[in-house]
Order: sequence, then structure tokens, then C-alpha cells
Amino acid sequence: RRDPVMAFLPASWRAPRVVTPAWLAAQPLILNAPETRLSRLTTEWFARGGEHPVARIQLNFNDAIKSLVGAGYGATLLPHEASAQGAAVALDPRIVMRPLRPALWRPLGIAHRTGQPEPATRHVLEALWALKQLRQPRTAG
Repeated sequence: RRDPVMAFLPASWRAPRVVTPAWLAAQPLILNAPETRLSRLTTEWFARGGEHPVARIQLNFNDAIKSLVGAGYGATLLPHEASAQGAAVALDPRIVMRPLRPALWRPLGIAHRTGQPEPATRHVLEALWALKQLRQPRTAG
């Protein structure tokens, strides 16, 4: 699947409706640590906009990052996992999400060894395939 990456900002900030690399680079940032895939994606997003900001804080835990954003320490870029379990839980009222321009997506996939998977792995794969089929658009016929 692909999750859109969004700007998560303190609600107290005056922010544009759509966030650009130039605007966000001028703000205090709380970003994922450099060894993460998300960090590479966001670094590339900023670089395409001609920006190379330095994060105020770097962490590997998205919930901790959101807590710091809610407390007003800075802004971040995180995937909006609308289809993830628990997504119906309301976002912290101290945080607003804004789309990015240009848009940024985090791709997710699953990899496994070829051949007959172990029973636990097989059950997970079967559940994922069933979930994917539920989301496929149905065609008349």
C-alpha cells in the first residue's frame, strides 16, 4: 500500500493549507532518525525543493514525535495511516495535519522467502491477501 506523508504541525501555528519544502524548512523540525527509510524519503523531498534543513530533534518513534509536536516543539513529516487499526482515534487536538506539495508517499510492502512458508507466516499472508481483495474495486460482470 501507499500512505500519504503529511505535515504534522502544532495547532497553535499559523500554517498554510498546503506545506512546501521551503515553508517547512524554516520551522523547527522533529524528524525520524537518519537510519530510517522515512528519513531518507523526507530528506529527498526537502532536497527536491532545494532545502537541506537540520532537525531540532531526531527520534525513531512516531508516537513520541507526535507528542513533541503536540507540545509545540516543532513540526514533522509522518505517514497518515488512515487504514491502520486505531486510525479512527481522533488526532491530538493540539496537532493539525496538512498535505504536502509536492505530494510524498511512503510505500509499504511485505517480503518473505520463496517456498512453503511456516504456518504463522502463511496465516499472515493469507490475511493480507484477503484484505487486499476486499479493497480491490469490483467490476461489473
